[in-house]
Amino acid sequence: MTEAVPPQVLHATAVAIGGKGLIIKGASGSGKSSLALELISRGAVLIADDRVICTPRSGTDILWLSPPDTIAGRIEARGLGLIAMPWQEAGAAAVVTLDKVENARLPERHETVIAGATLPLFHKVESPAFPAILMACLTGERVAP
Repeated sequence: MTEAVPPQVLHATAVAIGGKGLIIKGASGSGKSSLALELISRGAVLIADDRVICTPRSGTDILWLSPPDTIAGRIEARGLGLIAMPWQEAGAAAVVTLDKVENARLPERHETVIAGATLPLFHKVESPAFPAILMACLTGERVAP
């Protein structure tokens, strides 16, 4: 009998893009909430800011993302304060880390494991188009390399 993997709470932010969850990880002050707000301005929906509950769905490969009750529907806008907005839960599709910069034009694929689930991992891209790149990755299909 396989033991159930317990939920994991991450210091991260998460948004849903086309119903697919994107976990945004990084050190404090790295821009997780700012990136989430930029993605929300492009059509994403908030899942959680600052802490994300990652719960494996029994009998599936799905890692379900949700906010703690105390912060559901709240996101920090640095310099302005907390903003209340619509939110939803979603299954995780990918993770982006703001702690490592990708310099390769066509990078190798990276993965990470969270609460027993293996997910694609993207590194930060130093480009004004980075939010658009993430939107395209979650609404399209990465074909190379």
